[in-house]
Amino acid sequence: MAKFSIENIEIKGISAAVPKRIYNNIEYDWISLKEREMFIKTTGVAQRHVANFGTTTSDLCERATNELLKKLNWNLEEIDVLIFVSQSRDYVIPSSACILQHKLNLPKSCIAFDLNMGCSGYVYGLSVISSLLNSQLKKGLLLVGDISTLHTSHKDKSAFPLFGDAGTCTAIEFNQNGEKSYYNLQTDGEGYEAIIIRDGGARNYVSEVSLKSKKISDGIERNNIQLELNGIAVFNFSLKEVTPNINELLEFSNTQKDEIDFFIFHQANKLINESIRKKLKLPIEKVPYSIEKYGNTSSASIPLTILHALPKQLENKNKKLLLSGFGVGLSWGSAIINFNNVVCLPLIEMD
Repeated sequence: MAKFSIENIEIKGISAAVPKRIYNNIEYDWISLKEREMFIKTTGVAQRHVANFGTTTSDLCERATNELLKKLNWNLEEIDVLIFVSQSRDYVIPSSACILQHKLNLPKSCIAFDLNMGCSGYVYGLSVISSLLNSQLKKGLLLVGDISTLHTSHKDKSAFPLFGDAGTCTAIEFNQNGEKSYYNLQTDGEGYEAIIIRDGGARNYVSEVSLKSKKISDGIERNNIQLELNGIAVFNFSLKEVTPNINELLEFSNTQKDEIDFFIFHQANKLINESIRKKLKLPIEKVPYSIEKYGNTSSASIPLTILHALPKQLENKNKKLLLSGFGVGLSWGSAIINFNNVVCLPLIEMD
């Protein structure tokens, strides 16, 4: 397994932007009121922030980044790397990171590239940008998020009421006195069909057939350019793989569970996350949630949860966090990171 540590890195700040428009799941009249109530109880998703057509993940990340850079008062010329982690890029080509480098007025010496990842993307992204900065680059920006609602069918009760939209920015800096962070990253591509959009890529071009909606089962109708979610497969995968991944990371880092101040899980759904929490025998007060108000925000869910639930606990304090992302790919990973006096901006709502 890919277990490793990285030194000399410090997280300086986190910000997030969400669309102002809110969709309340109790109003989702494609299914019965009883089904809506059961969905909310099981998944924990009562409402979601949904982007207007034309708003992109990079728009949300750009706003979050500008606000954080103002707060940190960073010299833009010292930013050496920008990584954009998303599965809802602006274009097939070019890279959204290149566009963001220009929009944010970063220097031409800045490394900028995309990582095409979803649920585990924040943990993977942190490992990549931290590794680059540890080669004694100065400062970096990790921009993470998705407009997942763009790809869901209103007539798909398994996906439409689950996902919300968000974009985040994490500012990271090389620091010779930075504490060591630890990672355990894994992949199982055999399960790639568990969460998939079948058409629109190079494997299956968009055609007239791609746009034809099909009834899959009661309450589930979608076409081939809309997201397909096998909930049972994702549930079984999460319960099988996430707990041992976390336990192995704790062992590798020589860390006891009670030394971790907070466990921040990807906000898959409440049933999955509570099952993992109970398997790990974690107290509920150590496992914060954001899913009730924001839904499953894909790769943005970990930093969004930190800002939603923990800003007072992190600012001007030193806390040890375990982060765990898992899902589409199938891909999963966890990290143990010390958060020391991290700037946490209030959540931004965008029109």
